[in-house]
Amino acid sequence: MASASRDGTPGPRKKSARGQNTGKTTRKAGAKGAGAKGAAKRNPQVAGGSTKKTHRKGSSKPDVTSGKVRLNNAKPARHQNVDVQATESGATYVSDGVRLQKVLAAAGVASRRGAEELIAAGRVEVDGEVVTEQGLRIDPDTAVIRVDGARVIIDEDKQYLALNKPKGWQSTMSDDQGRPCVGDIVAERVMAGQRLFHVGRLDADTEGLLLLTNDGELAHRLMHPSYEIPKTYLATLRGEVPRSLGRVLKGGVELEDGPVSVDSFTPVEVHEGQSLVRITLHEGRNRIVRRMMEEVGFPVTALVRTHVGAVALGEQRPGSLRVLGKNEVGALYKAVGL
Repeated sequence: MASASRDGTPGPRKKSARGQNTGKTTRKAGAKGAGAKGAAKRNPQVAGGSTKKTHRKGSSKPDVTSGKVRLNNAKPARHQNVDVQATESGATYVSDGVRLQKVLAAAGVASRRGAEELIAAGRVEVDGEVVTEQGLRIDPDTAVIRVDGARVIIDEDKQYLALNKPKGWQSTMSDDQGRPCVGDIVAERVMAGQRLFHVGRLDADTEGLLLLTNDGELAHRLMHPSYEIPKTYLATLRGEVPRSLGRVLKGGVELEDGPVSVDSFTPVEVHEGQSLVRITLHEGRNRIVRRMMEEVGFPVTALVRTHVGAVALGEQRPGSLRVLGKNEVGALYKAVGL
């Protein structure tokens, strides 16, 4: 089509040297250039592009410094038997397993990115070997995972409860004489399918902290005398105790079933013929505190257990239950070497 001049008369047709329309040629060239750019974008090797694409957020390498200071929210795990192959570096590897950082994130240790930082900082072990490389695949049902030495809980079906046992209640799951017992307090949980048992006992006249769980390995070790788990009591005694009594109890008192000694003895209050004292010992024999204090001439009139290891009774009401926190369960595992 002919072009027009400013006064409206037709002007001469403009052609390229080859007689082609200049505008059409420009459009073709532009399309060709755009196609080349698109190809280069899809394939970095085109037009001399790099063979490695830069991560859109920069380096994807986990921050080791952040990993060293990141909070460890690891929950302790059940006892596990491991039977898997090891890689050349010694870390456990399962070809079709789950990536370690994903397992840690699912267990609530940290976000997946945070788990990668913990791994990079050398704070994670798998089957006794420190893992620092990302992407290790494991079997979460068999692998023994530790963060800062604390095993990570994988089995969410495990239960860890603290009970404030009331005075007059039996430390049994059932009582053939119809007396109130611990089993009555957790009856609904047992009926719902939870298999719970108490860790050790408190005599009927003693109230306070009693642990319940379905973790047999942990319960066994907490009760075994070789692990010497400390237990703390507040005892009301008949009589005003002298300052020298602490040294006597630490030195040992002979009972009919063998000697017993305390780890610590602290008078809290002495008033009008009675004494309130705090006693810590790792013995688990029947009525051990009552028998010991009777032997030294200060019978117990009231007794409350306030601590088992790192677990404290706190402000729990008598007869109430609470689920142990991750740190509490972790401390119990650490105390018994799990």
